[in-house]
Amino acid sequence: MTKTYKEYEIGVQTTDELISKLAKLSASSPETEDLLREILTTAVKLGLESSDRGDLKLINNALKELRYSFKIFAPYRNVKKVIIFGSARSANTSSEYKMAEEFSRKITAKGYMIVTGGGGGVMEAGNKGAEHGKEFALNIRLPYEQKPNPYIDEKQKLINFKYFFTRKLVFIKETDATTLFPGGFGTNDEGFEAITLIQTGKSRPRPILLMQPQGSTYWTQWKKFLSDQLVKNGFIKKEDFNLFKIITNVDDAVKYIEDFYRIYHSIRYASGLTVLRLNKTLSDKTLKLINQNFKDILTKGDIKLSPPTNEEIKKQEYLDLPRLVMKFNQHDYGRLLELINVINKD
Repeated sequence: MTKTYKEYEIGVQTTDELISKLAKLSASSPETEDLLREILTTAVKLGLESSDRGDLKLINNALKELRYSFKIFAPYRNVKKVIIFGSARSANTSSEYKMAEEFSRKITAKGYMIVTGGGGGVMEAGNKGAEHGKEFALNIRLPYEQKPNPYIDEKQKLINFKYFFTRKLVFIKETDATTLFPGGFGTNDEGFEAITLIQTGKSRPRPILLMQPQGSTYWTQWKKFLSDQLVKNGFIKKEDFNLFKIITNVDDAVKYIEDFYRIYHSIRYASGLTVLRLNKTLSDKTLKLINQNFKDILTKGDIKLSPPTNEEIKKQEYLDLPRLVMKFNQHDYGRLLELINVINKD
């Protein structure tokens, strides 16, 4: 094996050779061998450097949780999935429970899968409404109230987490849209994190829908706080409101998610360019429109149709799809979401 990562070694020849041999024996493919070698090197470095059992226990548990989660989700990576967040304390007679159950039933009927937190309340409603076999539950082990709900049909799709941070990572990594129903600190934490990840470019663009039952003012009051305190004080831009949408009707929510991926397919950063992969070639009219209206988010140049980039060709990434490329400033993600919505109306 060629030592591509010589700079990241233990520095002891016999140890580094053993790590290389183990990586070669364990790698599922030649393309993953170098990364597996780094992971093994990190594990050995931890053993040599840390005498704190608590540190090693944390890393061990986190790595095991992530490994198992990736294994469970791997067969379903080509199926779009929607998160359902909301209060574990919502009664089954509450308007948010009923709305979540209806939404889950209708979105899974469209071919999507749903991912809940596995507990009671709104999470239970999500699992209850889902079509059989189209659900996951990512449960968090707590000393109170968070027991798996009885509507998780396939127990192999129930994953129990010790840590919130690994659970939240899997929620975002393995899904394509987020719905937030009224809830407490946990729901707000998950909502703010989902928005922040897109606002900072750490997560792919996605629909984030704030699901507000008829008669409720939960999310409109929440948005008013953002407007009165965050926007007025310059902590966020008003364009950041494009990162989420308040929805009061289940059918509108299903349509919004479907429309988001109607033409827009996925995003890729390659060779200093932002690449938007599309499900169909954009019309000249819409291409002209977005170049007129979104110059402010480009560092230079225009938004152009393009063949796959060299990096995409090398990795064989969706080579049959048309593309737009641009010099996006990688800052104004609220405006980027607005651009995607314009594209989807083509």
